[in-house]
Amino acid sequence: MSSDAATAANATSTSLPRIDALSGGPGGGPDQDLEQPRMGLGSSLPAADSRAKTEGTFPYAADLWAEGLLWAAVLRSPHPHARILSIDTSGAEEMPGVRAVVTHEDVPGESNYGRHVVDRPVFASDLVRHHGEAIAAVAADHPDTARLAAAAIAVRYEVLEPVTDPEKAFAAEPLHPDGNLIRHIPLRYGDAEATGEVVVEGLYRIGRQDPAPIGAEAGLAVPRPDGGVEIYTASTDPHTDRDLIAACFGLEPDRVKVVVTGVPGATGDREDPGFQIPLGLLALRTGCPVKLAASREESFLGHTHRHPTLLRYRHHADAEGRLVKVEAQILLDAGAYADASSESLAAAVAFACGPYVVPHAFIEGWAVRTNNPPSGHVRGEGAMQVCAAYEGQMDKLAAKLGIDPAELRLRNTLSTGDILPTGQTVTCPAPVAELLQAVRDFPLPALPKDDPEDDWLLPGGPEGAGEPGAVRRGVGYGLGMVHMLGAEGTDEVSTATVRVHDGVATVICAAVETGQGFTTLARQIVQETLGVEEVHVAAVDTDQPPAGPATHGRHTWVSGGAVERAAKMVRTQLLQPLAHKFGMSTELLQIADGKITSYDGVLSTTVTEAMDGKELWATAQCRPHPTEPLDEAGQGDAFVGLAFCAVRAVVDVDIELGSIRVVEMAVAQDVGRVLNPAQLAIRIEAGITQGIGAALTENLRTAKGLIRHPDLTGYALPTALDAPDIRIVKLVEERDVVAPFGAKPASAVPVVTAPAAVASAVRSATGRPVNRLPIRPQAAVAAAPKG
Repeated sequence: MSSDAATAANATSTSLPRIDALSGGPGGGPDQDLEQPRMGLGSSLPAADSRAKTEGTFPYAADLWAEGLLWAAVLRSPHPHARILSIDTSGAEEMPGVRAVVTHEDVPGESNYGRHVVDRPVFASDLVRHHGEAIAAVAADHPDTARLAAAAIAVRYEVLEPVTDPEKAFAAEPLHPDGNLIRHIPLRYGDAEATGEVVVEGLYRIGRQDPAPIGAEAGLAVPRPDGGVEIYTASTDPHTDRDLIAACFGLEPDRVKVVVTGVPGATGDREDPGFQIPLGLLALRTGCPVKLAASREESFLGHTHRHPTLLRYRHHADAEGRLVKVEAQILLDAGAYADASSESLAAAVAFACGPYVVPHAFIEGWAVRTNNPPSGHVRGEGAMQVCAAYEGQMDKLAAKLGIDPAELRLRNTLSTGDILPTGQTVTCPAPVAELLQAVRDFPLPALPKDDPEDDWLLPGGPEGAGEPGAVRRGVGYGLGMVHMLGAEGTDEVSTATVRVHDGVATVICAAVETGQGFTTLARQIVQETLGVEEVHVAAVDTDQPPAGPATHGRHTWVSGGAVERAAKMVRTQLLQPLAHKFGMSTELLQIADGKITSYDGVLSTTVTEAMDGKELWATAQCRPHPTEPLDEAGQGDAFVGLAFCAVRAVVDVDIELGSIRVVEMAVAQDVGRVLNPAQLAIRIEAGITQGIGAALTENLRTAKGLIRHPDLTGYALPTALDAPDIRIVKLVEERDVVAPFGAKPASAVPVVTAPAAVASAVRSATGRPVNRLPIRPQAAVAAAPKG
């Protein structure tokens, strides 16, 4: 940070005991018999920032400070749909301590922004399109003054009737110059006339899950002497943010610098540019550093959420339960602006049949604008919504045929060499049947005893109103899949530099650490390749070459691949003089535990001695094989790779009150290769817990477009008390040959699969259809009497 801004900155299977012990599960603690490497890939190297985060000294964006700091506040619309008749800022400008007020008239460059589609205004000018849309921003010498000044801005509105039903958006007046339809994908695969002996239908609704990022969304903008600006914030895609910020400011990109401060964690886009752009405008206007720390309410109003989705399904199967045809209609509510809706729709349509072999598929998918809160990237977008629906259909099909739900799924599972409904051949490992068999065969948890001391095990806990006799146990299954990296022609590329000097290695890569473990992985790669134990990963800013967004596990693959290539280039520089001296090739030399040895034992030296005080460095890029957009029939090789997961959920349901307790989640996952056992376990557990939230509690509710209770009392996140026993039953390490290290992303697919498994278990316990997420209490009340 500048001186003015001081304080930020080959197929094997791994079974339960290994990971579960490391994750504090039923193994009861670290397994002393497990031999792990001390460093490098495969070791449980702890995160470099873990101690700082534990002790509370980690510098988050909300902790930033600079000399002469001003505070920002944003005025947001109280209406979901309105025409702006006038904006009077005089009341705010006249307040003591107010240094600047900016509106749409003060945006010097492009008036709209967007990471995926440039359609969202920095400040609303003529129309308000969603509750909480930014109207103006204020800079003042105290945060309370800034908030009071924002409230003093007088805006006259003509309130308009909001369009909140996405089904009505097709016929409604256009809410945006680009129209209400963002994208339509008609997928056509096989014979439209094909039918099955058994047909089941279903209508499913998925709620609006919020990413609920840990810590305040905050940032600091510092003006530069050259007329540019530096933005310090917890961005997950700093180069894209820099480019769109520069466009709005009318500046060249090199005059805007985005510095990534400590990211507490992210399950979607972390800091929306809508928070960053007003900061920069105010800093440029005042010539002073300006800070904004959004309240939780502002975060709910400002950033994007998971797409609420309406899904209609019809499954055809033969008498043995083998799928014949799947028909579906999928409608994504994008809210007011497009954002990542096109990408989310592509995933939803492509994965609408799930990890099953389906000879014939006909899917219609739409993403439309409404006056609801904006939707965007949240972990597993598109795939999570359809997983809940197609797994509901599989349960219906099993019930109608009288087949065990797990057996029905096993008769239809996808495997390597099969073809997706998009026409793309599955070339990566796809051990779906193996995953399902692992969770099906894992021992079930014991039933709770009918004992007062065990009341806390029942839904509602010891103070609950239910009776033990009303509790029913259910077991359900979910199979899910996600795509890795970007899709449909996205140019995935990342650049990394590795530098070694005096026994210390430094990695420079603009891949943002969002909790996915990239900085730890980068250290492990360099340790393994160069035998250097002390490895530092430089802080991220836009002076470095771009690495792309922190989504779809891409930093493990693309950025990790770039680090590996750079480290191997340094390795060659290190070994070539020795190989030449002893008349052998570098391939005959190996590095391990800081020592260099030859195959015949003639050469043995340390890395430090071989370096001889030299500084070695190399820069490399990683770019996976290209993909292509889906065509007019939904066909195309749109995805680089796929990852799969199976979950068995066990729930207890009070069938009189509808209260639900998740007892256990058994997980088997296709991971390619375990790079860090402890971190992998944590990522899977976190994904399962987020999925449980989507299944039972998380829904950002709206009434006629107005967000109700935009806080953490009205929006219920699962806590430690809500988290069940999570048993990592099996990790299939069948390496993907096209991926660096053979690894696959770990955290998105449990999020996708867990809600479907919980809903399946509640169906098992109650006999109810359960076609809405999160599950409402009335949907968990059994129709049948007790007994």
